[in-house]
Amino acid sequence: MSEFSHILRAHEIGGIPKKLSLAADDAQRAALVDRFDLISLDRLTATLELRREAAGIRVTGDVEAIGAQPCVASGEPVPFTLKDSIALLLTEAAPDGGEIELDSGDLDVEPLDGDEIDAGEIAAQAFALALDPYPRLPGPVAGIISEDDAIAARSPFAVLKKG
Repeated sequence: MSEFSHILRAHEIGGIPKKLSLAADDAQRAALVDRFDLISLDRLTATLELRREAAGIRVTGDVEAIGAQPCVASGEPVPFTLKDSIALLLTEAAPDGGEIELDSGDLDVEPLDGDEIDAGEIAAQAFALALDPYPRLPGPVAGIISEDDAIAARSPFAVLKKG
């Protein structure tokens, strides 16, 4: 079970959209901080809509979060505020040949394994994908030089500039 689990039964999802509003509590946010190597997660919410259609169960909505990640250069906190869209199609079975015809607006397709849909895990994964993979504080970091400075230091003329 995931840190932010909210289980729905696939057989209960019909053509009428099922709307959900999820908010991670303190314990769930703390577990997600560990899972995604964050410094803090002050808020995580998701609004989702699930609806069955011919190709499977479509999940759409938004995930929003506020927190901090460690800077890749210094380890110092880099604050984030994010809002990202979720567009997912859960398919019960791939047709022969393994291909599914989709509209250009469809982003992700995942298999529906059994009768359980974990809407919280869908939101957690969307949140993780929306995080900056290389968070960095603005400005110089002590002990780290810029790429331009590194190139200049390798130049055969770098010795002349020192003197």
